[in-house]
Amino acid sequence: MAIASVNPATEEVLATFDEHSPQQVEAALERAWEAYRDWRRLPIERRGELMRAAARRLRQEKDRYARLITLEMGKPIVEAEAEVLKCAWNCEYFADNADRFLAPEEVETNASHSYVQFVPLGPVLAIMPWNFPFWQVFRAAAPALMAGNTMLLKHASNVPQCALAIEEVFREAGLPEGVFQALLVPAATVEGIIADDRVRAVTLTGSDVTGAKVAAAAGQHLKKTVLELGGSDPFIVLADADLEEAAKVGARARNQNTGQSCIAAKRFIVEEPVAERFSELFVEAVKALKVGDPLDPRTNIGPLARGDLRDDLDRQVRRSLDMGARLLLGGHKLDGRGYFYAPTVLAEVTPEMPAFREETFGPVAAIVRARDADEAVRLANMSPFGLGAAIWTGDPERGQALAGEIEAGNVFVNGMVASDPRLPFGGVKRSGYGRELAVFGIREFVNIQTVWVGPARGPQLPPAE
Repeated sequence: MAIASVNPATEEVLATFDEHSPQQVEAALERAWEAYRDWRRLPIERRGELMRAAARRLRQEKDRYARLITLEMGKPIVEAEAEVLKCAWNCEYFADNADRFLAPEEVETNASHSYVQFVPLGPVLAIMPWNFPFWQVFRAAAPALMAGNTMLLKHASNVPQCALAIEEVFREAGLPEGVFQALLVPAATVEGIIADDRVRAVTLTGSDVTGAKVAAAAGQHLKKTVLELGGSDPFIVLADADLEEAAKVGARARNQNTGQSCIAAKRFIVEEPVAERFSELFVEAVKALKVGDPLDPRTNIGPLARGDLRDDLDRQVRRSLDMGARLLLGGHKLDGRGYFYAPTVLAEVTPEMPAFREETFGPVAAIVRARDADEAVRLANMSPFGLGAAIWTGDPERGQALAGEIEAGNVFVNGMVASDPRLPFGGVKRSGYGRELAVFGIREFVNIQTVWVGPARGPQLPPAE
């Protein structure tokens, strides 16, 4: 079967690609395994040089790669450019810090010498989504490769050109053949690839439904997994917050990447005394965002990536309105070519509505009223997801105290939730498990190996078994 690349702004087919055959997949698996044997032994300083070369290529080709992202999945071009530059930063960060993060750690025991070292696992299968088609791959690849693993990429089927472009980045940077490879394969082949003995671990960014399937397949074969899944991030606005700033940042936080982000703010939980004023300011801020051609640098909101995603979003809005939500803005598909949806704000949203309990992947914001801060936290946690959260308050210390009560992997006080190579990133509950980025991320796909060297300097404890 053919894999099609479709421009979501025009519905034009940009390119088609043949799926990789079983023979091609087998060859890629063998290359990944053979490459791992040499790559793991390459001095980490040399791996760092190659990773910096990848960063230089990203910066040099920023305009070309950004345009490709925009054409293939509809991201506004300014955001696409920022995505490519963030990938370069991530490569440089792990090139600079991997040696320190993976340095052996001495441990005092009865041994003459004992320590913990971090040894690569082998080929890692990365199953990646379309919404940040470069960033989410590099977020996983840079630390995994720097740790000495190789990687096979199964990208989303609607961004095949991005998958091949990322493979090109690493190839042109000088990484040996087989260290990073893109597989153009359908989802139905993933379970078989996970089962292959040469694949030692799996990382997935995607929906909770897909995450559960991948975790089950990996668990059957006792493979390590990291899952970064969906989110329905709360954006808590307390009565003492700077409402103007919260509304301005909130409009951007909800509509970044046309609202197609796991960590986009989705549920705006506002204390009752300021709910009306915040709603007015928020609607004004959203109205100021420009919808249009994603290649136009003035555009803030482009099309959704696929027509079925727009249909799903519209269903969530219609159902929430039927259940009593109040429409403040938008609430409909836009006419003409492309998968555009009007920026939408719903008020008086309650926990039983789809706009509250489901992940809305598009430019739809739900405003929820809370009596006080305690109820705001309770409503924030009333979700199967737990990826990110924001708390807006005039008292940062109070915000930090409340952060510990939020069931989420990332909590930002008076700021927009974002991933950063210097900080661990991941979620809890149905938002997945494990961490990417920072020291915690690079240590996910290593063997944390104990080394004990005798002779013993004192009595040795008997084995526990």
